[in-house]
Amino acid sequence: MKIIGLTGGIGMGKSTAAAVFRRHKIPVFDADATVRALQVRHGVAIPPIAAAFPDVVHDGALDRAALRACILADPDAKRHLEAIMHRLVRAKERQFLARARRRRVPMVVLDIPLLFETGAERRVDVALTVSAPKSVQRARVRRRGLKDPEIATIVALQMSDREKRRHADAVIPTGLSRNHMVRTVERLIRAIARSSPAPARRRPRR
Repeated sequence: MKIIGLTGGIGMGKSTAAAVFRRHKIPVFDADATVRALQVRHGVAIPPIAAAFPDVVHDGALDRAALRACILADPDAKRHLEAIMHRLVRAKERQFLARARRRRVPMVVLDIPLLFETGAERRVDVALTVSAPKSVQRARVRRRGLKDPEIATIVALQMSDREKRRHADAVIPTGLSRNHMVRTVERLIRAIARSSPAPARRRPRR
């Protein structure tokens, strides 16, 4: 089974690219959706988050705005939260891969925003990143209701688009047109499917 890693910064179009893989019947593990499921009221992640950040949990419910403000203001808090969630998400990822192997699925996608930051690229055969011009990225994120100072802080905390592109085996451009993005993803699917055994991960240029 070939494992594709899919990543990209906020507003770069990762979810749209992931949808193309799903349309081609390729199972996708969505790390962001898994995080949200773990963080529902009285969810599995709530007790460890409450222990680390008591002011952001009230009656078993997570105050996401308060948590976001906390981690944007303190890089150490961000790293602590990531450590909590990484362990829980990783367990769900292993379950996803085990199910796929039992079903003899030929190809799966791990949709992980922090693929390179957490070293998760070592667990995939091919690492792909989505990319768009900064102006397109910011316009997309503004539509989510975030203000420019918030966007700038979030982008600064993430690995830069340039670095992600440098580490990736292939780049999926999402700033031109939807059709162009779809054709790029479909071309990559065909190339990965033809490669046997799974293509070796190349090391990023230093």
